[in-house]
Amino acid sequence: MKTITRVYDTYAQARQVVAELEAAGAPPSDINIIANRYVCEETARGEEPTGAAAGIGAALGGTAGLLAGLGMIAIPGLGPVVAAGALAATAVGAVAGAATGGLVAALVSSGVPQREAEVYCEAVRRGGTMVSMRTSEADEQRVLLIMDQHRPIDHAAREADYRTTGWTRFDPQAEPYTPSQTEIERLRQPYAST
Repeated sequence: MKTITRVYDTYAQARQVVAELEAAGAPPSDINIIANRYVCEETARGEEPTGAAAGIGAALGGTAGLLAGLGMIAIPGLGPVVAAGALAATAVGAVAGAATGGLVAALVSSGVPQREAEVYCEAVRRGGTMVSMRTSEADEQRVLLIMDQHRPIDHAAREADYRTTGWTRFDPQAEPYTPSQTEIERLRQPYAST
């Protein structure tokens, strides 16, 4: 089995990827999604009203499969995130066992190179949404086609952008990111493929 990981600038992109993976027959237990809580809350407010009894999965467009299982957890450096899947559970478990643990360690253990894992985690910290899928070699190309058609971030280009602001690595001790209103408005826009 191989794990394929991508990060998307909007929750809507990631949600579409998860829906297409599930529609293609991928078991929800092999898919992971991790999103900044603030972005998800703002996305949900823009899509439908939420009440105290509304489940976060339903509020964010997940009525079946993986998205229905979304829950809130805290990951160092990311703060509260909305997540579903084994990767998030591994990230929380890794925190107790290693100083650098957390999501970076979970990604590296799944086969993502260290620098790429750090950029992906920083992208989630800054409002992106990560989708990860465990797949067989036989299904790898089909999964890549689905995941790549929704314009995931280019980790090398994103790292270069982050470095222009002084970023050097993902810091699990950093304060959780809270997007500005401008960023929230951008992230609330529905994803439109080109």
